[in-house]
Amino acid sequence: MTHEFDMKRSLAAGIEGSRDAWEFIRGFVANWSEALGDDDGWSEADLVAAEERLGIRLPLALREAYVLFGRRRDLTSNHDDLLSPSELYVDEAKEALVFRHENQGAASWGILLDTLVDEDPAVFIRADLADKAAERWEIWLERLSLCFIEIVLSESLQTNGERCDFLIDFDDHGIEVLEQNCTQLPFPAYPMGEEEHSTRWFLGHDVLLRDDDGMALLARARTEAALDALRDLLPGDWLNDFR
Repeated sequence: MTHEFDMKRSLAAGIEGSRDAWEFIRGFVANWSEALGDDDGWSEADLVAAEERLGIRLPLALREAYVLFGRRRDLTSNHDDLLSPSELYVDEAKEALVFRHENQGAASWGILLDTLVDEDPAVFIRADLADKAAERWEIWLERLSLCFIEIVLSESLQTNGERCDFLIDFDDHGIEVLEQNCTQLPFPAYPMGEEEHSTRWFLGHDVLLRDDDGMALLARARTEAALDALRDLLPGDWLNDFR
């Protein structure tokens, strides 16, 4: 593991376009997990088979992400589930290509069919509601490559036994301490369709954090010492703190 990776600078570049997004993911994974290998992605044959089955052409950014790291479930499916090429499907309303599911089936992520011709189309989310007539595809992030950055970062916070923790009852004082002691990362506010953008990313000393509008704080640390220091900085009901 190397500490030369500049998270903030690399992410600022990564959100500019798909090529830079993949470069950010490579660097992040190499420094916070296990570097990407040649066998971590799906093959061209897998993607062609999916296209033939569905009768559509997959967007370039989706193909690139699947080829680069689509088989790395530790990067894509610790909590929510990135579908394999053989699992991709068009929703019943024939509105979107679905590529990801929330872990309890509460929501799905998709790409609107009329935007599949775009190289890096917007991503939408649809909640699974009791009233099916009320379900709508709502904007999540403006580009698919941004969504894959978010997937890799979020799933890294959910790795069992990998110095991850979860703080509930995260109050206003905790938010103030977080903002004073950690650096906010330059990721766009999302979900984009909300009036009040809620999810923010921060970097502490060897700790990556996601603030879900004060409702919860998720953390992933390089070392146990770094995670313990965060718990001391922000005392509370940390889920995995057994000290």
